[in-house]
Order: sequence, then C-alpha cells, then structure tokens
Amino acid sequence: MIKKIFYTLIFIGILLLNVQARTVVPFNTSWTFKKGPFSTSTLDYNQLFEGKWQLVNLPHTWNANDMQTKEIKSGSLGKNERFYTGDAYYRKSFVPETAWKGKRIFIRFEGVNTNTEVYVNNQPLPTKEGKNDITYDNTKRNGNYNFVGRHQGGYSAFVFELTNMLQIGKENEILVKVNNEATPQVIPVNHTLFPMYGGIYRPVELIVTDDIHIAVNDFAAKGIYITQKNVSKKTADVAVKIKIDNKSGKKQPIELLTTVFEKDGSIKAKQSTQYTLLPQGRQTVTQQILVKSPHLWQGLDDPYLYKVVTQIKKNNQVIDEVTAPLGLRKFELRTGEGFFLNDIKYPLYGVCRHQDRLGKGSALSNADHDEDLAIIKEMGATSIRLAHYQQSEYFYSKCDSMGLVIWAEIPFVNRVTTLEDNNAQQQLKELIRQNFNHPSIYIWGMHNEVYSPSAYTVELTTKLNDLAKSEDPDRYTVSVSGYNVIDHPVNNNADVQGINHYFGWYNGELEDKSDKEDDVASWAKRISEEFKDYRIIFSEYGAEAIPEDQAEEVGNFGNQWSNPSFFPEEYATKFHEVHWGVISKSPIFLGSYVWNTFDFATPITALNVNPRNYKGLVSFDRKLKKDGFYWYKANWSKEPVLYIKQRRMINRGNEITPITVYSNRGEPTLIINGQTIKGAKIGQTNVHYIFENVKLKLGKNTVEAKVIQKDGKVLTDTIEWNYDPAFKQGPSGPTKSKTEHVGL
Repeated sequence: MIKKIFYTLIFIGILLLNVQARTVVPFNTSWTFKKGPFSTSTLDYNQLFEGKWQLVNLPHTWNANDMQTKEIKSGSLGKNERFYTGDAYYRKSFVPETAWKGKRIFIRFEGVNTNTEVYVNNQPLPTKEGKNDITYDNTKRNGNYNFVGRHQGGYSAFVFELTNMLQIGKENEILVKVNNEATPQVIPVNHTLFPMYGGIYRPVELIVTDDIHIAVNDFAAKGIYITQKNVSKKTADVAVKIKIDNKSGKKQPIELLTTVFEKDGSIKAKQSTQYTLLPQGRQTVTQQILVKSPHLWQGLDDPYLYKVVTQIKKNNQVIDEVTAPLGLRKFELRTGEGFFLNDIKYPLYGVCRHQDRLGKGSALSNADHDEDLAIIKEMGATSIRLAHYQQSEYFYSKCDSMGLVIWAEIPFVNRVTTLEDNNAQQQLKELIRQNFNHPSIYIWGMHNEVYSPSAYTVELTTKLNDLAKSEDPDRYTVSVSGYNVIDHPVNNNADVQGINHYFGWYNGELEDKSDKEDDVASWAKRISEEFKDYRIIFSEYGAEAIPEDQAEEVGNFGNQWSNPSFFPEEYATKFHEVHWGVISKSPIFLGSYVWNTFDFATPITALNVNPRNYKGLVSFDRKLKKDGFYWYKANWSKEPVLYIKQRRMINRGNEITPITVYSNRGEPTLIINGQTIKGAKIGQTNVHYIFENVKLKLGKNTVEAKVIQKDGKVLTDTIEWNYDPAFKQGPSGPTKSKTEHVGL
C-alpha cells in the first residue's frame, strides 16, 4: 500500500512538472496610465514620463465615456473636438522570476486600439502617492528604453519576444505607447461607422517557454492548425499541423504527441511522431489522426467539443504543450437551399454584434460577453456576424461551446484610401491564424461596403480572397455590398456575396404602394430569378428604434432623413416584420443577419441627438428588449413565446386600432377589458397574429392575450393602454427616402 502511494505521488509530481512546461502569466493588474495630448518638442520629451500617472487594471480604454456622449467643449481633446484621439502611455514594473533564466519570454497583447509601440526598460522606481495615482522619479532611471516592436491594427492579437531585453530577478518596466487616431494606412480608416476605443482593452499575458517550443509568435496564433476532412458519423480524418521553434543552437531529437480527449477526459485518439529538429529555422510537422465513430458538432442542438492536446517531449519529459478545441463538423452553403451542417439543413438565423457597451466602451469582461451571448441565444439566433472586426478570443470560444455559427471578418469597411493594402492583408492573416481552430467559424469576411476606386478595390479584394484560401482553403469567403447590385465588380471576388439593404430606410420602401416595385419583396423576387446560381446572404438590414419614441401608426419609410431626432419603435418593428416575412420565404438568401443585436456608439455622425446607432433590438445598456427582439424570438426560438406588440405606446389617440400578437404556440385569444375577441388575421409569418378594428374605451384599457399549449399549459401576456382622443398624432415619417446607403 505504501509503495502504491509512493508511485502515485511520483506520477502526480510528473504531471505537475508537465503542466509547468509552458508558463502563462496574466499581466493585467497594476498598470499605470497617462493620456495626452503631449508636447511634440524633443526638448519636452522627458516630461512625458514625469508627474502623476493613473493606476489602472486591464482591460482599459480612455474613451469609455467621451465616445458615447454629446460633444464636450471644455478641456483638451486632441485633434477631434468630440473625443480624445491621440497618444497615451501604459507602463508596468515587474520582476522576472529566477526560474525563467534560460527560458524564452514573450508578451502577448490580445487587443490594443489602434497603433502600438512596445518598449522595455530595466528601471523606473515608482512611488505610490494616492489611491489611484503613481509618481515616477525619472532621476533614478538606470537605462534607456529599448524598442521591442510595433503593431498596427486594433482588433487582433500580437506577440513580442522580451527574452534578451529583461534582467532576470531584477525590476524591469514595460512601456506601451498607444494611439487611436484614424490613419489612411490602417483599417478601419475612420471612426464613422463605430468608435475605435483607445487603450489596452483586452487582456495581456506573459508566455515563458523552453528553447524548444510550439511557435508562440506565429502571428500570435496557437502554433497548431487543425483541419478535418471526410467527416461523417463513421469516421473523420483530422490533420494537425504543428509549427516548432528550436533556439537551442543544435540538432534535437523530440517526440510530438497529439491526443484527442472526450469531454469526460477519456482518450478518443492519439498520434505520436518521432522527429529531429534542425538548429535553423521554424519547422513544421503534420500529424494525421483517424477519429472513428466521431461525436459530431451539431450547432446549438449538440455543440460537442473534443479537446486536442499537442505536446513536445524530450527525454520522456513534456517541454511544451498547447491545447485547442475540436468540433468535428462539415458545412455547406447550397445555392437556393440554405446552410447545411453535417448534411442537415440548419437555418442561419443571424444577428450582427458590436463589442462595445454603455460606460465601458470596448473594455469588456467575460461576464459582459456571457450576457450578450445569453440574450442572443434567448432570441433563438443560430448565427452571429461579428461585425466589423475581430472580436474577443473568449467570445469565439464560447460560441464553440454553445454551438453558434460564426461569420468572422476584418475591419476593411466603409471607405477606401488606396494605402491600406498591406495592413488589410496583415489583419486578415491574423484573423485566420488566431481563430483557425474554432469550429464555430464557417466564413471569413474580407470587406464591407468598400467601392471606389474600383480597380484598386477589385485588386485588393482578389488578393484578400487568395490569401484567405491559401491560409484556409476549407472555409468560405465573403465580401459585402451596400447596394442591391448583386454583380457589382468589387463584390464578386469571393465565394459568397453579402448584401446590406435597408428598404424603407436608406432607399426603396417597405411595401410597394405603386408600380415601381422598389420594395423588399419585389427585389427578392427579381434577384431570385436573375441570380439563382449565386450564393447570396442578406448580411444587414435594420431600422432605428428609440423606445421613448412611440407612434401608433407609421408609414412606408423611416424617419432617417426628415426627422433624425424621432425614431419610433413601431416603424422599426414593422420594418423587421416585413423584411423577415420576405426573407423566410426566399431561398435565394442562404442566411440573413439583423443589424444589430444591440444599440452601439457612433461617435462621428450628425444623424442622432446622441452619438448612437439605435438599430439594435436591445438597448445599449442591455436592460430593454424592444418589440423587434420578441418578433424574432417568436419566429426563431423553440421556447414558447406570447407577446403583445406596442406595449410602450401607452397613451393612444385612436379609438379603433389593430392589435398585434406574436405567438409561436398557435392562434391566441385576445381579451379587451374582459371581452373575448377571436379571429385574428395571419400577418407576415405564421407567428404573426393581427386583430383588426379593435375598439378601445375612453381611459384605461386592459389588453390580454392567451393561448393554450398542447400540454394544456396556458400562456398569457397583459399590457395596459390609455385611450384619449387628445393623444391623437399627426402623420409621422417622410414621403420619400434617400437613395444612398451611408453605412450607418
């Protein structure tokens, strides 16, 4: 018995040693921060580092408030009058552990907006003055800053090696210069569509490895790339490409061991490879693994994930280890039919998502991401377009485990400068490599609404498509047009054509009232006939809705241009009813994406009183779900839904009114002030019930909907309205709409 315990302890000790093969240290607390503007004079350079600095933890942005509020006229905001864009600095002191001597040390930033320079200095000596301030005495500085590296782009991760710049066992300092000004060389090239919140707004970590390790600085990716072929319920062919660095200076024999684990920790499959590393260059080894009787990843219905663990072993000891998810699946976009997951039709009920929040900007916690995902799942969405940039690694991972199907894209959006070629390619390569192993991603987005100069944009889009196919030949590519021209030359250089169209908002009308046929239904019918062989996704559609703005009746056009301070919720709800009614009956659309799940900030726009886009189905603070949210929930969700529309239009001036109820459990009964009303008309879909010509009484009215489910349980929803002819409104909305889609 004692002998057995002894060997068990030895085994546990070996496991613990193996866990320490690669050390990953969170590097997010006790940073100090100082925001400009700073003097550009070289004589004043040292003043940048003197005086008080704010103590902050990461994630952090300096624009959490000024990009989300009205114009600020006091104070120094830099080049932009409404919010600060410009330089800011972060610094952090730390002592590298003596155990790291002889190791390679990297720093990895998951997201810094927008342009970053990293420096290392082996001194400063800070003294804490107050709760949130740090003062630096620069007279005690021992050395000069050493330039480590530069990164351009605010949404992808990047890695720099610090090994030869640090003094082990002594105090060192990391200095990070950040600038979030829009520039013509770095996408996105302006702040128009969404704010580029300045700061280190995602986590930072130190990675410590052996001289021999799986690549850390391969565009900040995992260093392993998992592909899958011939996936069925019987077998799946899995290939794992492993990139290895050898900085030992000599030839080294190693063993590569890749193990596929079930959810319960048991081994599903494994592959061992003996390999001799040469002393020069990065080397790549590919392992082939046959998985028998695989448990398939079936979206929300069954998001089963295996875990892949790849280890480098030397002398039977694990010297490095990397893990990645594995969801075994195949997907296909079948023209005129839809999206198929493992040969099962799987509708892409899609929403778009921006990453910012009220009062936080882009510096989000995992709890924030979880709340967003819970709201999206409640709605019944099956897919998310993560627009218009690479988003949090945590978010992609949660989509893997929840079963949401993801469209991932780069921020090549809205404008072309002809100077962004290299950066667009860099950001696409980063997006693909860093997210290669996420089974939830089915498509890479290359651009959104970029046009002239046409020849340049066609050439760049072609480059991006070729790059995506070289990096990842197994996923689709997509480019997106903001016009209803399917065969626009800029947009047919990818596998899929995305169309952003807002009938009744930017152009056209909701429902055709003339012989012009300039409405969503006529358009869908026309392109179904003319472009039946094209892969087309309705990638954006939506209308602004401010819950405080209410109207009993709305017309065929939104108030985008005639009255930009009044966006009645009812018009947006009608917009979504009509659009989804058409989309659901049009197989030409292989998927569709509502713009947007949540209201978000738009710092440079004259359209709204606040710098805000109100096209979200949920308010910016996530506290209010608009009527449109329940429209989609009733159409998409498998959960029971019974919902009376216009619940915030309380004070009403029409005695005779229609009442709309959403029910996915059959026809409801309507009860007004105790009187039962039946015989609803079916609206745009089979969950859309309209009770016409309902008469209200003067004063308070109680409106109740009721439906009996198959299991005998009764669903009810009740609201109250107040009728008085004095509340009657005049006509709302313009009589025509603008023809250009500006992208907001």
